[in-house]
Amino acid sequence: MKHAKALTAAVVGFGITAIANAQSSVTLYGIIDPALVFVSNVQTNKAGNVLHGTHQFSMMEASTSSYIGSRLGFKGVEDLGGGTTAVFTLENGFSVTNGTLGQGGLLFGRQAFVGLANKDWGTLTFGRQYSPMFDYVSPISSVVQWGGYITSHPDDLDNLASTNRQNNAIKFATPNWRGLSASALYSFGGVAGNLSQNQIISAAVLYTGGPLVMALGYLNAFDPNISLWGTLPASGGVTTNNLGSVGSATVPEKNPVIAGYASAKRQQILSGGISYSLGNATLGVLYTNTRFVGLGSASGPNPVNYHGSATFNVIEANAGYRLTPAFAFELSYSYTAASGPIGNKAHYNQINAGSHYSLSKRTDVYAVAVYQRAAGVDSLAQSAVASINGMTPSASRQQFVGTFGIAHRF
Repeated sequence: MKHAKALTAAVVGFGITAIANAQSSVTLYGIIDPALVFVSNVQTNKAGNVLHGTHQFSMMEASTSSYIGSRLGFKGVEDLGGGTTAVFTLENGFSVTNGTLGQGGLLFGRQAFVGLANKDWGTLTFGRQYSPMFDYVSPISSVVQWGGYITSHPDDLDNLASTNRQNNAIKFATPNWRGLSASALYSFGGVAGNLSQNQIISAAVLYTGGPLVMALGYLNAFDPNISLWGTLPASGGVTTNNLGSVGSATVPEKNPVIAGYASAKRQQILSGGISYSLGNATLGVLYTNTRFVGLGSASGPNPVNYHGSATFNVIEANAGYRLTPAFAFELSYSYTAASGPIGNKAHYNQINAGSHYSLSKRTDVYAVAVYQRAAGVDSLAQSAVASINGMTPSASRQQFVGTFGIAHRF
């Protein structure tokens, strides 16, 4: 009882101090978001050229299934005078199902940066950060609006779900000038004597005018298998990184949509989108062009002996409607067309649907469903299989994922 009283007094005292010194403060925040997940046609093994699969039902962390993703973060602001503040963010991702760290075991894998902000000149930050393309373009997609990780384009090939953050990055964001904002990022490669190896460059512009939102984004990652996809401590060596590798009789293939292009010297992404709110409805259209250029470099494995480049074009249309202040329903469709260096072509059709019900301002329950159908020949020069982001690839051309979860913010 004595310890409980002391703790209460400390919390009350901290609250009074934060109010009295509101110009300089640290905020603790977080989200807890588990989900029950059903996955059809989960790829289990490969014997010869025949894939075998089965259904799976489990509880999963939402950062690898749907919606928001559990996190714990700290944000700080210190008033330096003259309209300038020092700012920082440390944000950890974790699995509420087993307590493990997210983002491959990084302590602050979601975000970790510090910088200066000025109301007239903008914000300059240093550390592990989201790209400007994610900041401005992704909010138009179903991924950020309502659907989460699994509703992204196949294997998150254009990184609009921010599967990969940018390390060693300097980012500048302008203030809002009559609805117009811009941002640019440079991520150092850290290779002595080579300024371009492993570096990442990204920029984006945003216009917001009442119900209308328009955004354009660009990202150029040199040696993407290392710089963009291969920066997680639990991902293994350079030749076994996150773009994946060809599977065996017992190991399912990872990210078959793009795994075959791990040897690319550069990954270039151009994206743009428009959304419009009309009453209780929000409509959006999004386009991305992703190119893996310079295949056959030493950046990653090249099991199919590719050279040249591969291109992905994606178009997405999404809509959301709020039936009541507490209940909303959403729907989106995306079409992905892929062309590879030896004439291999693949197509992916994906339909996403979701519904959310707010129990309070901080707690809501949700259901999200995704259906994907593949056709053609994928990046591994094999018959294309469905591969919904974050899930084990399908053993066939199609796959369905259904989730039900609860999210609480604090």
